[in-house]
Amino acid sequence: MSKKPRFITPRKTVKKPLPIQAETTVEKFSHDMRGLARVGKKTVFIDNALPGEKVQFRYSAHRSRFDEGVAGDILQTSPQRCAPRCPHVALCGGCSLQHLQADAQIAEKQKILLDQLARFGGIEPEEILSPLVAEPYGYRHKARIGIRQVKAGKGRKLIFGFREKRSNDLTDIDECHVLHSSIAQQIPTLKQLVAQSDGRAYFSQLEVAVGDDAAALVLRHLQPLSQRDREAWLTFAKNTGIHMYIQAGDAATMQRLWPEGGDALLSYHLPEFDLTLRFQPMDFIQVNFEINRLMVNRAVQLLDPQADERVLDLFCGLGNFTLPLARRAAVVVGIEGAGALTQRGKENAILNRLDNVQFHTADLNAEMVKKAWASGGFDKIILDPPRDGALQAVRGIARFKARKIVYVSCNPATLARDAGELAQFGYRLKKVCVMDMFPQTAHVESMAVFELDPQ
Repeated sequence: MSKKPRFITPRKTVKKPLPIQAETTVEKFSHDMRGLARVGKKTVFIDNALPGEKVQFRYSAHRSRFDEGVAGDILQTSPQRCAPRCPHVALCGGCSLQHLQADAQIAEKQKILLDQLARFGGIEPEEILSPLVAEPYGYRHKARIGIRQVKAGKGRKLIFGFREKRSNDLTDIDECHVLHSSIAQQIPTLKQLVAQSDGRAYFSQLEVAVGDDAAALVLRHLQPLSQRDREAWLTFAKNTGIHMYIQAGDAATMQRLWPEGGDALLSYHLPEFDLTLRFQPMDFIQVNFEINRLMVNRAVQLLDPQADERVLDLFCGLGNFTLPLARRAAVVVGIEGAGALTQRGKENAILNRLDNVQFHTADLNAEMVKKAWASGGFDKIILDPPRDGALQAVRGIARFKARKIVYVSCNPATLARDAGELAQFGYRLKKVCVMDMFPQTAHVESMAVFELDPQ
């Protein structure tokens, strides 16, 4: 039975009357890099406001403990302010910091990291390494563009873009300056293609994946494509050279429209290690290839694996750290919770002719020491967990008593918590650095090195 398309009315975020505007001086950044100010006795978090600036802002929300707002007129400007490139920055949640110079962004992220380590971990590093930075625009090799039809007067309007700031609503975009150019330059054509499709009411998203060799799009649709739509998307793919996939359900339903033959995998390269890693468009990879190469290089350098050492890589994905480490160590064991990524890691090991590496699928919150793959113990460990961190995994790996641990983090709060836990097991936080994996956003990516105190 055919599903009826669900047309969405944009959500009204303000439910009660708010003051139209107020004037204040911004004291500092909040942890999510909004301007923090106080109006009366209440804290206000203000988008588009920088520390030291005097701003006129409008309220966007009243809450019991704090308010939220958006800066309009900047009455006294910070010297670190710059003009945003994108016309959608006021609403689009894809970027939040284009008004702040790139070097100031990474400096502030370093402050946030150190503050979180002290506040939540009660710990500070012995050494702060230089940040890893690269080109602040055009860096996103992975993205998800939403597609919605919403009520607009008596008709319907197509919305094509990313989520709004702190909202599930979408911002309609005509351009994007952080998306890789191979896809960004196609945004007007893609919007037109969606708008002219018979099944546009049943489209939900376009998944973007760009490798070093090719770009791919995955169209998520809730009803079968008409023959006319199929031919239109096929023509787009042939004309642009972008690989085109359609997906009617879960990942297993993904089908490639074009090209019909040849390798279905994209790839990226780690030239310093003479490695090529292949991935499917829906696989998890790091979005910023330039920073990823710098990150892998530094992680291997800091872990310093020797030719006679066994190394454990937790949350290993498709082998982003596992395979480079295998170029240096005796044995590297990669553990991942997702079986599809484990399989991709095995394929990448074969592709790169590495026979000293193992990949296993396992629950990373479960007991590790008694697993068969852990029977030989480990000299050194690297882990790259998701945003919620690796508290249970940290407690497990501490029992291996590895001499050194490199922790790659995408959330300074959970890194700080886990660092405090490692300290309880006798590990000292030796070095940290921030990495600008997501320029123009408040995401703080970092790397920390822990060493076991000698007994």
